Amino acid sequence: MDNCVHLVKLSVGTESVESLTAWQTTYAQRFDDGLPRHVTRMWPRREAEILNGGSIYWVIKGLIQCRQRIARMDRVTGADGKDRCAIVLEPGLIRTTTAPKRPFQGWRYLPVNDAPPDLPKGRQSEEALPPELAGALAEIGVL
Repeated sequence: MDNCVHLVKLSVGTESVESLTAWQTTYAQRFDDGLPRHVTRMWPRREAEILNGGSIYWVIKGLIQCRQRIARMDRVTGADGKDRCAIVLEPGLIRTTTAPKRPFQGWRYLPVNDAPPDLPKGRQSEEALPPELAGALAEIGVL
């Protein structure tokens, strides 16, 4: 995709792709459209590139493990009266090959060429490897 960029974000406190799915399902019920979202203080300057087919890649336990398509960005006002960016996501997580990612604050841009590929359709429902094993295999280039 020309002129596309992704985001990468730590999913703090998440134990697995399944626990992220469960949390998002519950959280999304708060909104009229029923879509999950991630609210952030900073508005991405590369919004047009993100909305041109971008996804948010979720880091769980030090590994990128899945992604989610970004539907839109909404302006919302926080409890402090300041504007925030709600990154509205399409429902459903798409498992990716695992890729190690060191901790960082907030979100980061992820160029398309650096994004881990999706797992093949037949492997999307496979049980994930334990994070420690997946991380070790990813570090040596097996995953």
